[in-house]
Amino acid sequence: MSGQTAATPDRRGLLIAFEGIDGTGKSTQIRLLAERLRSEGLPVIATREPTDGQYGRRIRELFTNRASVTPEEELALFIADRREHVDQVIAPALGRGTIVLTDRYYFSTAAYQGAAGHDPQAIIAANETFAPVPDLVLLLTAAPAVGVHRVRKFRQETLNDFEQEQGLARVAAIFDHFEQPFIRRIAADQSVEAVAAGVWDAIFPLLREKAGAMAKNNEEC
Repeated sequence: MSGQTAATPDRRGLLIAFEGIDGTGKSTQIRLLAERLRSEGLPVIATREPTDGQYGRRIRELFTNRASVTPEEELALFIADRREHVDQVIAPALGRGTIVLTDRYYFSTAAYQGAAGHDPQAIIAANETFAPVPDLVLLLTAAPAVGVHRVRKFRQETLNDFEQEQGLARVAAIFDHFEQPFIRRIAADQSVEAVAAGVWDAIFPLLREKAGAMAKNNEEC
């Protein structure tokens, strides 16, 4: 399977990452997908980055004061948060055979930190030395103006330092250049139901493949 890596040699679960600029509805789609998977009797956990751990909390402080750290320090915080996330949540869940849905993963780091001046491909390569490669990345796409409008309308929030439209345009341009074979792009400027249908269409072949592999392993045992 595409997501098998040295980081998780006994990987039994699936890792599905939701990516995209702010305001594309990732959290909503993860909630809907998790509910559907559970209704099918499948083990699933939903998680997110930045996490609520020590490094994730520090990252969230940057939402209103991003200038308090250097670009290098900011990137180091994201890497440290992901290491902790992988060690404490993602890898153990994959080992148990759980479907892991993560709201952001290292492609977000590559895109957002790339927009801040770092090399996106170098960030991806550095992460893949320790972080499991996703089985599927669902990249929700929308114009930055749409994302900004949704943040303001639905979250009723003031835009944080990562959500400014000019910066999101740079982030979106980097997302557009990712060409890994496990990435599926879904237009997020549709209804919630239409996006959810696209998400299910993208994940169903992976679930069928996983079920077939498990059945084959059981026959061989």
